Amino acid sequence: MSLRQMEYFVTVVQEASFTRAADALHVTQPALSHQIKALEKSVGGALLERLPRGVRLTPMGRAFLPHAELAVRSAAQARRAARATVGAEGGELHVAALHSIAVGTLPDVFARWRAAHPRVLLRLHEYATAEALEEAVQRGTADLAVGPEPFGRPGTVVPVGEEEVVLVVPFDDRLAGRTTVTLPELADHAWIRCAMEPVVHGERFLDRACASAGFQPRTAVWTEHTSTAVRMAAAGVGVCAAPAHIVRGAVGEDCVVLTPDPPWKRSLTVYARVPPTGAAAAFVDLLRAAWPSPGPHDPHEDCAPPAA
Repeated sequence: MSLRQMEYFVTVVQEASFTRAADALHVTQPALSHQIKALEKSVGGALLERLPRGVRLTPMGRAFLPHAELAVRSAAQARRAARATVGAEGGELHVAALHSIAVGTLPDVFARWRAAHPRVLLRLHEYATAEALEEAVQRGTADLAVGPEPFGRPGTVVPVGEEEVVLVVPFDDRLAGRTTVTLPELADHAWIRCAMEPVVHGERFLDRACASAGFQPRTAVWTEHTSTAVRMAAAGVGVCAAPAHIVRGAVGEDCVVLTPDPPWKRSLTVYARVPPTGAAAAFVDLLRAAWPSPGPHDPHEDCAPPAA
């Protein structure tokens, strides 16, 4: 069994066709079929079922696929890491991030990176939840991940800054003249909820926070993305909670931003399965410089986690 054979197998599964996989791999179809047969002989059974049109995984193939994908991705990471040791002036860097961070913070960071390292190709992978982000890093999808501190601590974890969650209301809201607000004051408001809202101990964060304040949030609209929820709130559909950096990126000055009292904050990190070197290390340094590190941690600020 070889890495090349696993790469061929993964490509056939992705393309669902030997013909398309051969084209993608720049090999002949007979050569590809020979390598797949050699792989199947090595594992002791059929991995793919050949159909008149396309292919289908066998039960053995379904069990083998995630391990093959991990091996192929890990090999790609190893090649990038090896190239990165000669400096940050070549190759490519894969960065995974929560959607809110990708929209609100990374554009400026990527612009600075491109100005300093124009020969490094950046590939951004966006995820809706912190759990999906951490899982992607474990699978080897990216070299680095930017998000909340991972629960499983996959390897190297570096604090890079702090995320503050704010509340968004339109200019004609009765609280628009304020800068801060307590959660009970919003008990009569309708809320814009987002599918990216994190789950804490089996309960959505806003439900948990509002329950602590003595009420149940009345939902007006469910959205898929945080940026959409911010736009809805600015238009007057309801109030929404969102990271401060995405509010600036989504609507600029077209809404009123209120700070919860007490504030909602959480630390953000950049993490990877292995210690960052070369281009990855340079990116971590740039991210930390662009996003100042948080001050001393106040445990009372964790009364409600921020929205993802």
